[in-house]
Amino acid sequence: MSTAAKKSIAVGPGVGDRLPAPPRERKPALAALAALLVLVGALGATVLVMRAGDRMEAIQVTERVPMGQRIPESAMKMVLVADDDAVDYVPWEQRGSLAEQYRPVTDLMAGTVLVGQMLTGESTLAEGEVMVGVSLQPGQYPSGLEPGDTVAAYFVGDAAPPVDAEEGAEPSGGETLLTDRARVAAIHGEQGVTGTGTLPVTLRVEQSVVADLTRAAASGDVSLVIVAAPGE
Repeated sequence: MSTAAKKSIAVGPGVGDRLPAPPRERKPALAALAALLVLVGALGATVLVMRAGDRMEAIQVTERVPMGQRIPESAMKMVLVADDDAVDYVPWEQRGSLAEQYRPVTDLMAGTVLVGQMLTGESTLAEGEVMVGVSLQPGQYPSGLEPGDTVAAYFVGDAAPPVDAEEGAEPSGGETLLTDRARVAAIHGEQGVTGTGTLPVTLRVEQSVVADLTRAAASGDVSLVIVAAPGE
């Protein structure tokens, strides 16, 4: 082959040379989606931070505490709950005074988060007094019933009244007085606004009326009337 022929032959790329890369195809939809995901993540983190600021440290009971007994600090732990003005949570910072000054007005089960309505500042019950729970239907309690009120409890069922009803109480219009010296220790929930339509109330009563009151309460035949406290 002649020298001229050799010069006319095109020489291919060397081993170390790179072929030109094709232009990249841009995908604006994917880019927009990625930006949207970043924005959503940032907003989610912001919401979590804001919600964390609306929480409070409350007290949860870690073991069963019977009604009227002290709640030892060893039976308390801190939990975070939503800071809601409608719920009277007991703040964690008050655990010391809680153990010393307050008693539960009902049995507390492990896992219960304490609210103020579960407690009383009265350290002990008087001799011969007990706490009794009743569930009242709308119409079986007066509007404005509050803890501390003195109430009369009546049997209002269609069946025969309890045989041990308070001495001297005569049936009148289907009603029999069970006691006129009960005291409202606690109201659990809002009046007339509960999941079952009932109002759970804890009453402080004399031991002598417990049997009649609990029998009437079991059948839903108890009605409360606010009366003047003794001595008023």
